[in-house]
Amino acid sequence: MHSFKDNASRLWAVSVTVDTIKRVRALVNVDLLNVFDGKLVAQLAGDPVLLCDVLYAVLKPEADAQKVSDVDFGRAMAGDAIEHATTALLDELADFSRNAAQRQVTHKALAKMRAVEAKALALMEQRVDALGVDQVIETALRNAGASSGSSPASPESIPEN
Repeated sequence: MHSFKDNASRLWAVSVTVDTIKRVRALVNVDLLNVFDGKLVAQLAGDPVLLCDVLYAVLKPEADAQKVSDVDFGRAMAGDAIEHATTALLDELADFSRNAAQRQVTHKALAKMRAVEAKALALMEQRVDALGVDQVIETALRNAGASSGSSPASPESIPEN
């Protein structure tokens, strides 16, 4: 069983069983078994609201026991909490696989996906660094300072067409 803490410091234990999959289908109309085709992972990664709705449905019995509403749960989900919750959910789904060979392949696919994501983030960081943002800002400030001392052109000095 995998777990994560939300931003209200509540610890949530993520468990995926047949009952969990049925509950998520009923409450948010998402089939967690589709996670293995890759489309659902992309959909959840691109829509944190849907992701949190799915997580809440997964955790509903625990949330009910703690008297945490979906609104309260959503308020406590941002930043690292979403990342840790996503990891816990995907790892639980991989553990849910029917047999050891499937679980191994699914975990391997998740590891590759995470490696690709890490490389993509590193590449984006390199691109941002390569922009020379500091230099662009300094140049813009110098240019703004140089032009701020000059007065606007008088109407007589502007040529007419």
